[in-house]
Amino acid sequence: MELVTEVIPRLVVADGAGAVAFYQRALGAAEGKRYTDDEGRIIHTELTIGSSRLHLKDEDSGDRAPTSLGGTPVIMHLGVTDADAAAASLVEAGATTVFPVADHGYGMKDGRFADPFGHLWIVSEPLVEA
Repeated sequence: MELVTEVIPRLVVADGAGAVAFYQRALGAAEGKRYTDDEGRIIHTELTIGSSRLHLKDEDSGDRAPTSLGGTPVIMHLGVTDADAAAASLVEAGATTVFPVADHGYGMKDGRFADPFGHLWIVSEPLVEA
């Protein structure tokens, strides 16, 4: 019997609507159902990026965003077909470069970026051996 059928990250941010717009611009995210509270804060929304899903919500007293906590120990890893193009898209949308895209001896071309909401992302492309 399979116990776990999938893992879906849930990001907590200080500006849910802004984060959705950023992920749409930077990563081509498609938004599914969005649920808000009486003040318009996102309590749950579903994003699809490539073939993966991501849930997102605005921070509240029970769930804090990385910007309120001083950072995050979690890094989201994106498998991409073009690390340079993915990096450019992230930066153009407002992310900052933590480590620039480079070829690495472990067979990957990747770089690390911080989005404006305190979350970290790696874009990673397999290197093809000549």
